[in-house]
Amino acid sequence: MRLFHVMMLCLIFIVVALGGDQRLRAQEQVAEWPQFRGPGGRGASANTGLPLTWSADKNVVWKTALPGPGASSPIVAGGRIFLTCYSGFGVGRSGTGEMSDLKLHVVCLDRDSGRLLWDRPVAPQLPEQARIREDHGYASSTPVTEGERVYVFFGKSGALAFDLAGKQLWRTDLGSNLHGWGSGASPVVFGDLLIVNAGVESESLVALDKSTGRERWRAGGIREAWNTPLLAPLKDGTCELVVAMPRKVLGFDPATGKQLWSCGNDITWYIVPSLVARDGVIWSLGGRSGVAAVAIRAGGRGDVTATHRLWTSDKGSNVSSPVLHEGHLYWMHESRGTAFCAEAMTGRIVYEERIERAGQVYAAALLADGKLYYVARNGRVFVVAAAPKYELLAVNDLGDGGMFNASPAVTGNRLLLRSDKFLYCLGLP
Repeated sequence: MRLFHVMMLCLIFIVVALGGDQRLRAQEQVAEWPQFRGPGGRGASANTGLPLTWSADKNVVWKTALPGPGASSPIVAGGRIFLTCYSGFGVGRSGTGEMSDLKLHVVCLDRDSGRLLWDRPVAPQLPEQARIREDHGYASSTPVTEGERVYVFFGKSGALAFDLAGKQLWRTDLGSNLHGWGSGASPVVFGDLLIVNAGVESESLVALDKSTGRERWRAGGIREAWNTPLLAPLKDGTCELVVAMPRKVLGFDPATGKQLWSCGNDITWYIVPSLVARDGVIWSLGGRSGVAAVAIRAGGRGDVTATHRLWTSDKGSNVSSPVLHEGHLYWMHESRGTAFCAEAMTGRIVYEERIERAGQVYAAALLADGKLYYVARNGRVFVVAAAPKYELLAVNDLGDGGMFNASPAVTGNRLLLRSDKFLYCLGLP
């Protein structure tokens, strides 16, 4: 009976994350964006009518000042937008203030107007680190919702659950370790579990009961892994939970935390980009030199390096995450301003194009309305045709002078972009 229940849960994920864009749920095509990179963590939307061009005074539906900076991305559910911020300490490059004044925020905005509905302060677990590299700050993990509650992760300060009205329901400590890069992986929901990559805080992958916050299972040995866990649906109706680390990618049973397989990836650097999956194949990027991408056939057992690894490549990204579209993998290099397209099943590079003035790109790629949206940290957004022939369609700049670390979200025919100052809603008149 339990196996049947797990298989049914995985079938739900297959409906959401497997197959072409035309088979996505009607819910996604309307307004919902429930987690980091949207439904299934794919960074893709079937919605149409999204804006191609915008500026500070063009195609901005609304613009809302946030109570503080953060690298977390917005999510959308039930006509509301949720994200996290921090204030009081370590704000901006000067990093002035007293650590005792650090405040964490969970905020909710109205999707249609951008009006701030509520702002719930969260007391941090101190001491925090005095400074986090690259100005990533203390609110880097994107919330997740199943439509009933909102779950957030603040690294050392733990995981928390709120109802949609902003009432805190529980708070759970997931470890106290710190790292110079801070925390970054976002939680995901699987059935009645909230799964968190607490590799920084306790070198663990942890599943909590989403109703109570009590720990249900824990898998250790998760190191130098800043990627959000991926729930990868398989053709047989089961799911695997996948996390990438230096030198290996690991597959787990999401219901129990049992490790199912390990595959060598030959990547020697920490892994930041989140993975993507389709039709039983998983793609992972990471690393600054040497091997920087790998494709793996899921569903194996034990060490599957010799049997399930499809290809590796020295072309990848150390931060930004890729998207899949019609047999091709697309991504942007985090510092070279280079857009890539590769054959998904072979790794063959179809194009490698340098984009002028791109600077650093930390946000994950977004696929929507036949276009690829690449958000640079300097606020420029490069819109590229989602096709194996490179075509730059537009270059947009909001010009607010802020830092754009968050990944874009889609709701209806609108885009949500978050800087360290504002949340923007972009759409056609």
